[in-house]
Amino acid sequence: MEPHPFGTAPADSLPLESLSVEPLLTSEFDADPGSVYGRLRRTYGPVAPVGLLGVPVWLVLDYREVLEVLRNESQWRRDIRYWRARAEGRLPHGWPLLAGYEVRQTMFMDDEEHRAARQTYHTALGPFQDSRTPQGWELRSAVVAYADELVAMLAAESGAVGFADLAAQYTRPLLLMVTTRLFGCPVELGDELVMDLWRMLDGGPDAGPATGRALAAMTRLAAHRRALPGDDLTSYMLLADPTLSDEQLGRELFMNAVYLTDITGNMVCNTLLEVLRGNATVRRSLSAGLIGETVNRAALANTPVANMCFRFAARDVRLGNFWIRAGDVVSPSSAAAHQDLMAIGSHIVDSTVSTRAHLGWGAGPHQCPTAARELAGTIVTTAVGRIFEHFTKVELTLPPDQLPWRSGPVVRGLRLLPVRYELSGRSPAGRQSVGGNGSGVARSDAVRASERHARGLLGALRQLMFGGRKGD
Repeated sequence: MEPHPFGTAPADSLPLESLSVEPLLTSEFDADPGSVYGRLRRTYGPVAPVGLLGVPVWLVLDYREVLEVLRNESQWRRDIRYWRARAEGRLPHGWPLLAGYEVRQTMFMDDEEHRAARQTYHTALGPFQDSRTPQGWELRSAVVAYADELVAMLAAESGAVGFADLAAQYTRPLLLMVTTRLFGCPVELGDELVMDLWRMLDGGPDAGPATGRALAAMTRLAAHRRALPGDDLTSYMLLADPTLSDEQLGRELFMNAVYLTDITGNMVCNTLLEVLRGNATVRRSLSAGLIGETVNRAALANTPVANMCFRFAARDVRLGNFWIRAGDVVSPSSAAAHQDLMAIGSHIVDSTVSTRAHLGWGAGPHQCPTAARELAGTIVTTAVGRIFEHFTKVELTLPPDQLPWRSGPVVRGLRLLPVRYELSGRSPAGRQSVGGNGSGVARSDAVRASERHARGLLGALRQLMFGGRKGD
């Protein structure tokens, strides 16, 4: 790392570690994080000191300050080696969030190292970004096919009218199928990988071992694709940078799997929820056929990443009502920032123009790369659109305030999304194979191979989705 000149905070400013902080992750936060953000804002202003699993952290609450932290890379660093408490050995032993942050990956790099690694990823993902390329067309066709096949499975198991969990029986398997296809994964990586990613993000006691298992799985995938290259992101990353070791590539795949399976999956579920709970602005966009705008509005109301990854102060700086000292850790809260934005600019959210001010994809130099953002947006809009294409009626079977959430230090995602549904006459219930999208377009060998892979994965997921009632 290059040394950075550090200023000096005034002598009468209290350092973070000397403040009495309240824990963030409480039962109140689980039930209603918005009320916690509001109370912290009233008490402290735009930036508040909180306790995160026993570690003091500056939580950034207001939209303007969050953008400042996200955009000013020279002041707010991503490299964990800037964290003073870690360097001085003051973190609790086995602190559950540390394992994820110590994965040396593009997200946690700065400056030229970050730009070079990001370019490798952008180059590798480029063929899948453009729907006019064979890779892009086939991936988008596969997303539609996978979504239709999952709806067909619901119809086969529960009938044209029935009950379903759109998190466990639709969103989660859909994102797993897309991830395994894009990465060129063998089926056996499967659902356990997704569970390990959840364990890491939720910061539980098994987060460290879960991180290790997920990294090992991705490193094995990197070695597999080095020996047997294919038409997939893993192979294209090796082409973009042949110097990548299996371990380095495994770390990159690991973090991208987090975003694709978990964060993108949360955006699908949260969008469906905002429609089903009756969010007026979201519903108006859906009624107008503006699926992309529907997702934007839902992301403002219910962002898939509540509190974004840590940044570390490169030098002493004033932020909000506090002096942040060099090496302090800050957590920019996109959920709190959205709350602030909607409070001061509701006319923006309610207007007919696109509400792209949401921070679901981040902002600044470390925001989700354009190619990944466009691809993830396509996956979300397709997943949401296919539900309302096939269902004439879908309604929650629990009141919105009784839905169970994974309310961890980073994500706020639904554990389940239980609904009662009625399928339309256009439902894919009668299809006999994955990928029959009814378009009449001849499918390539790559698409047929994708279908065989999807059928294998669906077989592996059936017990998870339906409790092993059929096909065991």
